[in-house]
Amino acid sequence: MASNNTAVADPKAVETKKSFDFAQIQTYLPFAAFAIIVIFFAVATGGNILTPKNLTLILSGGYMLMIGACGIWLIMTMGCLDFSMGSELGICCAVFCYLSQTNLALALVGSIATGAAISLVNALLHVKGQVASFVVTNCTMFLLRGVVQLITTANPVYAATYVQADFNDMGILMGITIAVLIVTFVLTRFTSIGHNLKAIGANEKAARFAGIKVQKTKILVYVVAGCIIGLAAFVNAIKVGSVTASSGNMFETKLLIAMVLGGMPINGGARARFSNIVVGVLSYLVLEKGLVMLGLTTEMQQLFLGIVFVGLVALFSDRSSNQVIK
Repeated sequence: MASNNTAVADPKAVETKKSFDFAQIQTYLPFAAFAIIVIFFAVATGGNILTPKNLTLILSGGYMLMIGACGIWLIMTMGCLDFSMGSELGICCAVFCYLSQTNLALALVGSIATGAAISLVNALLHVKGQVASFVVTNCTMFLLRGVVQLITTANPVYAATYVQADFNDMGILMGITIAVLIVTFVLTRFTSIGHNLKAIGANEKAARFAGIKVQKTKILVYVVAGCIIGLAAFVNAIKVGSVTASSGNMFETKLLIAMVLGGMPINGGARARFSNIVVGVLSYLVLEKGLVMLGLTTEMQQLFLGIVFVGLVALFSDRSSNQVIK
């Protein structure tokens, strides 16, 4: 009797291959999405969005967002969130503007220290208090927003005149932004920090068994992200020159949309890539500018961005690991 030599495929192997293929597709989707966004608005605006003037405007509006994205990316890689970054930015900027009347170095140190202190409180409540990061930072967001509105009730807090006069230069702002990007890239690519963050995001318990000091790492990352926000507040003071009740409003939402546009899985882990920052922020800036140039109302812009955000979160979430936001 002839033997049956037909190979039977291992279901687990087939499933693994499909997961791998989909993961590979997800890696390149943000780049394809960026190209589609640029091409769409180039056609829709008759090429106006690609003029040197508009490209300069797009870039000049993205320094603060690009810097802040480095901070939120570090936090999200661990599988955590921070909804307080916008309000934190407003507080840090107020501190900088106030101290700039005395000394620039003191103002910069004060802004960065304020961001670090606020983020340290967030981290301690999350890590030591065992409260989910999105709950802690949501509470902090409302608290700090109230503080910003309180200190700006009578008048805006103005920065010293030399801040805008001496530093509002494209070369300086771009230099600060590129420096933050390079430092973030080097630390997460060529040191153990990047591996540890991804390990925590993928499986916190396994990371702890692997010898990673999870609590210490989380606290450190939140503090570093706070320092980055303090630096972003410096850039905001250069661009705006003052702090009002709305300073930093919706900043955290812009950061989250930019991250998912860049392919960042909302629950962090191994699929987090440094390219999430650059591709995501550039995609958001072009998308935001394009919607304005198309003449859409603010409400329609928010509706469109909301739909994009929900769709991309569903697309890039790593459901195979069964991880949730910590």
